[in-house]
Amino acid sequence: MPRPTAASSALFERARSVTPGGVNSPVRAFNAVGGTPRFIRSAAGAWLTDVDGNEYVDLICSWGPMLLGHAHPEVQAQVAAAVARGTSYGAPTEPEVELAEEIVARAPVEKVRFVSSGTEATMSAIRLARGFTGRDVVVKFAGCYHGHVDALLASAGSGLATFAVPGTPGVPASSTELTLVLPYNDRAAVEKVFAEYPDRIACLITEASPGNMGVVPPEAGFNAFLAETCRAHGALFVSDEVMTGFRVSRQGQWGLDGAVEGWRPDLVTFGKVMGGGFPAAAFGGRADVMARLAPEGPVYQAGTLSGNPIATTAGLATLRLATDEVYAHIGAAAETVKSAASDALRQAGVAHVVQATGTMFSVFFTASGRVRDFDDALTTDASAYAAFFHAMLDAGVYLPPSAYEAWFLSSAHDDRAVQTVLDALPAAARAAAAAQA
Repeated sequence: MPRPTAASSALFERARSVTPGGVNSPVRAFNAVGGTPRFIRSAAGAWLTDVDGNEYVDLICSWGPMLLGHAHPEVQAQVAAAVARGTSYGAPTEPEVELAEEIVARAPVEKVRFVSSGTEATMSAIRLARGFTGRDVVVKFAGCYHGHVDALLASAGSGLATFAVPGTPGVPASSTELTLVLPYNDRAAVEKVFAEYPDRIACLITEASPGNMGVVPPEAGFNAFLAETCRAHGALFVSDEVMTGFRVSRQGQWGLDGAVEGWRPDLVTFGKVMGGGFPAAAFGGRADVMARLAPEGPVYQAGTLSGNPIATTAGLATLRLATDEVYAHIGAAAETVKSAASDALRQAGVAHVVQATGTMFSVFFTASGRVRDFDDALTTDASAYAAFFHAMLDAGVYLPPSAYEAWFLSSAHDDRAVQTVLDALPAAARAAAAAQA
């Protein structure tokens, strides 16, 4: 049955008087699913507690970063010690060096530069690619979201799809005219665009495995094909692992395909998990490319809070605790949940597709049989998902308030948390079926 929301409703009214839409990131407003957005008071392990005192199993995990669950005691202790030493210095610190070393040890990069958000990371990577190659055209895929960078907001996946934004208001045509948008998983389209712009493409950027139109994994060998195509034409291959990095495996999506197939991106963007729940991100890559950045080279990039000692301490603690056992536990829990979701929907007669990469997955309410690109993702039944979402919420499970997002678990999702999800699924599936009737 519905849970009390009086305190959340009151806060939402207050928020709307001082903040556009009452939220600081659009999807939080629940516009896509309706109802009252829950204002969270605290979180621990796999659980959220809202201001009305309701508890929920969290299947968002702060949209990915909370790999170890909320308020992990060892991460909390190290952060508390860092805060006691001061919160920001505007000067280099040891934690940023240690975190950079940890990232280089795990990922296919030789050097990294820290920033404060995934948007900054992709913006800076694009600037660096253009500065390194001396070219101006950028290629991206429809449905891939790379932050709210003007040049990359064309066909940008979940945020625009969720809110049916008509194009990119506020972004002048001049900002996107050098951005070419292709269908995802379409090799012929990639070959055609490189043939048409042989000497102008600075880089091709792609989510290593898209998660912002729901999880749409690259087809076998697709990332390797992109890397080779870029290399053959003198362009840089930029792999956006803001979402997948250190989340879908210890080495991110690259650990699932690049390390196996033997290719490396030229630049990689990171965020979410590497910040341990704090605002932190990074971009990195080949040493010769990264050497073009100031102060070594002429491509300027800077940030007052980049490499913040609290954020880097949290990220370092998180990555050091992210062992093979952690990924195995999350993978097993995710497999249980996604299998149970599929079973419940099938028994209720709801057409659906479950897709995953590593520990990250999505449920599409579509009869298409397979989702391989943005057009396929847009066939999902958003009204059925909204009914499913609210039934799960009423049963104490917090899902993404959008049909175009990924589901995340953590190492803190124990038997009690997983069973709460399993118990909620049958009624939620019936609610979705009723919405389609």
